[in-house]
Amino acid sequence: MRRIKKVYVANRGEVAVHIIRACRRLGVQTVVGVSEADRYGMAAMIADEAVVIGAAAPKVSYLDINANIECALRTGCDAIHPGYGFLAENARFAAQCQSSGLIFIGPDSASIEGLGDKEAARQLADEAGVPTVPGENGVTDVSVAKEVGRRIGYPIMIKAAAGGGGRGIRVVRSEEEIAHAFTNAMAEAGAVFGDSRLYIEKYVQNARHIEVQIAGDESGRTLHFGERDCTSQRRNQKIIEESPSPVLDAQTRQRLCLSAVQLAEHCGYKNLGTVEFIYDVDTNEFYFMEMNTRLQVEYPVTEACTNIDLIELSIRIADGEPIPFNQDDITHTGHAVECRINAEDPKNGFAPSPGAISNWRPTDLPNVKVNSHCYPGLQITPFYDSLIAKVVAWGETRDQAIENMALALEGLEIEGIRTTKDLCMELVQSENFRSNSMNTQWVEKYIDNRKQQ
Repeated sequence: MRRIKKVYVANRGEVAVHIIRACRRLGVQTVVGVSEADRYGMAAMIADEAVVIGAAAPKVSYLDINANIECALRTGCDAIHPGYGFLAENARFAAQCQSSGLIFIGPDSASIEGLGDKEAARQLADEAGVPTVPGENGVTDVSVAKEVGRRIGYPIMIKAAAGGGGRGIRVVRSEEEIAHAFTNAMAEAGAVFGDSRLYIEKYVQNARHIEVQIAGDESGRTLHFGERDCTSQRRNQKIIEESPSPVLDAQTRQRLCLSAVQLAEHCGYKNLGTVEFIYDVDTNEFYFMEMNTRLQVEYPVTEACTNIDLIELSIRIADGEPIPFNQDDITHTGHAVECRINAEDPKNGFAPSPGAISNWRPTDLPNVKVNSHCYPGLQITPFYDSLIAKVVAWGETRDQAIENMALALEGLEIEGIRTTKDLCMELVQSENFRSNSMNTQWVEKYIDNRKQQ
């Protein structure tokens, strides 16, 4: 018998919209908690109920644990779906949901806490037999950092143990740079995450960023849904994702995906998660980087190739249902590419571009999907992440997927604000992308070259 009959959506924007629609397909009612700034957002329009939980600032609305739980209980919800961002990887939020009698649609608080800490996650990966990048946890001062650098060789990366979203990371190419980079990384980690702990790992120069989507159910069974290639990044923020990775051979792909399952099983992981790896193009080796204990922004890429609705699956697993298929039943067809469209001005240092959308017309093409919360007249505010849409294009081959993406971006009409749409168009049509000659630095080099022309 279904326990989840009414879900509280603790998020906003396009992910809130798609959680609400997934609930509707399952016959589950929804309540969305919104800030004052989002009271006229699409999520508020399409949910069964919408409740204002606080002012525009995230700390008094979307990040307020007590306000969200109180609203969920007051409106008679059985469960909370956190989406991604905000409280999605907050172990205290997951624990308080459970202690309040609410089902948290995601992993338990112990998994979030253990895997959310980068140092602890590296240790868990080591225990599970999953390869990790050579490095050192718990680096507390510059002298130790210098010793680690000499031992593993430069370049190295200094990273925040509690980090995420590309924050608290510094690349160091020589010992002379360590003191300045270490001090800055520690300060940023403390300011952004409230935790100044750092760790150091070898920096793979010719690297691809590849991640594996997994899911585990209450029976302890864990499956993978293939990999996504997220190499196209700017300042450690993903811009374009695709699946399958065009750089992996079949044997490496199998080892990579099984390593992700191995880690999740070792941790007793439940619900959706993504295991992220660095792949060394020169050596054909991969290394565990981190695990995201939540739904990923780029989940539609996997959905396009597997025809499996991951948000629906997350709700079913949280409701106690077993995953309704086996590993051999998950088939991957064709190729998918996703472009993130942000309300930013690439010609002005990617400055945020708030304002009213005067014209919004998504592309209506076969094999193209636009995930968004936008509509004509929507006010894009400066308070939240700048993501306004995800354009996903599928094709029988990678070349076809790229062509479909180019057509999709060409037909997408957005007026009233500046966006990254045209930049995405340039990137997917560039020689680097089409020829698959990429690493994690290529987008920034492309942008730098573009400025000089």
